[in-house]
Amino acid sequence: MKTIRSKLLLYFFVFVVLFNVVSISIYFSSRSLLLEYDASFEEFLLLNRISQKSNLLYEKANEYVVEKNQKTILQFHDIRHQLEDDVEQLQKNEDSMDDVQRKKYVEMTKTFVQECEMTIGFMLRDDIDQYTKHLREARNTASYLQETTLSLIDIELTNYQSFFADMEQRNDSFKWFILFLFNTTVLLAVCFALWFSRSINRPIQNLSKAAKEIASGKLNGAELSIQSNDELKLLGNTFNVMRENIREYIIEMEKKSELDRLLKEFELKHLQNQINPHFLFNTLNTISRMAYLEDAEKTSALIQSVSTLLRYSLRDLSKSVPLSEEVKVVKDYFYIQQTRFSERITFTINIEERCLDMAIPSLILQPLVENAFIHGVEGKEEGGEIGLSIYESGNRVMVEVRDNGIGMTNEQLHALLHPSDGPKEQGEEHVGHSTGLGIHNVIRRLQLFYQTEHVVDIHSVVNKGTTVTLILPFKEDNHESHHYG
Repeated sequence: MKTIRSKLLLYFFVFVVLFNVVSISIYFSSRSLLLEYDASFEEFLLLNRISQKSNLLYEKANEYVVEKNQKTILQFHDIRHQLEDDVEQLQKNEDSMDDVQRKKYVEMTKTFVQECEMTIGFMLRDDIDQYTKHLREARNTASYLQETTLSLIDIELTNYQSFFADMEQRNDSFKWFILFLFNTTVLLAVCFALWFSRSINRPIQNLSKAAKEIASGKLNGAELSIQSNDELKLLGNTFNVMRENIREYIIEMEKKSELDRLLKEFELKHLQNQINPHFLFNTLNTISRMAYLEDAEKTSALIQSVSTLLRYSLRDLSKSVPLSEEVKVVKDYFYIQQTRFSERITFTINIEERCLDMAIPSLILQPLVENAFIHGVEGKEEGGEIGLSIYESGNRVMVEVRDNGIGMTNEQLHALLHPSDGPKEQGEEHVGHSTGLGIHNVIRRLQLFYQTEHVVDIHSVVNKGTTVTLILPFKEDNHESHHYG
């Protein structure tokens, strides 16, 4: 199976080779023309430098004769060395001019240098006749050398005209060659790019169209058929399998959702009907004693709290209620327990009123408070305390139920939050509870209602107490109940 990567590598390799051929051809052709042009132009510059250095050398020799300055001697020798270097370079350029003319010109230049040196030498000896004679010869030679230089440059320019015409013709041919080569290369590259992009773009468009159908909910579209023998074909086949799996999964989820809904409804109704007779017995026994020992006013209040609590526990648990109703039920429960245990148990409530309008599943706070009472402080002889705090923190409402009871170990806390992880004795969990709703059930319903996992924090220290904090996303429903689950 060919891969898209191998196709890309082949395309770029061909593209790079074509453009490298063009670049190399342009480079060598232009370099050949440039070298020929430079060689011809360098000849003119060299003859011109020799002519200028000759004049300068004569001026330094004449300046020394007049001023006898030692600095002039140093400058004279420096110019002489430069002139000799230029003459040596002219000798090496065998293809630049006629061989006889070049030799004649070189010899003339050397003679001129000798005359200048002899002028300086006789000047050092104070031989006025000799240095005057050689200075005059140097001047004549320099003048003749300039005339010869101009004549040679004129001859070279005449030859250069034919060379320039030939170079112009070659340059025009070179331009057409480069234009043809470039256009051919670009045409081949474009054709190859169109062929390559089409082989990739068409399958991708088919995949995109099928993906849009799935996004719109259409899962019964025709299967993709991709002919290219690369990763796109594998992707198309995988896409067909994925679409079929999604279709089957949705059908399965619909069936499972319906089953879960029925199971949750059954579970809520089942838990709702679990009224603990032990709690009823203790409460009615307390009412009986109060009716005997006190006036009927307190007995009436106690009976009213009990009836409110029982009536609230029998309501539809699938509906939400304002948090204020949950607080009212907790206050009724506090009143009942304070009537039973008098000053042995202390209840404190600290609530921010603006939090009471938010919606919450029904029968959430009372099971937590009751759990704190039964498992936390009921067994203490004195000093039992249960507190309820409701406050806003950021965009959440924190509901905190704390007690100073016996606390729990880490193992007990884990067993409380994960009852399915270990065995338990039948009927032990809810002894003494007004309902069969434990902490685990409360957490599950909160998670279902708010669609988030982190809804509770529990902190417990053995013999110091337990704090259960509900973390509820703040939302006000204006007392309108709604179903969930």
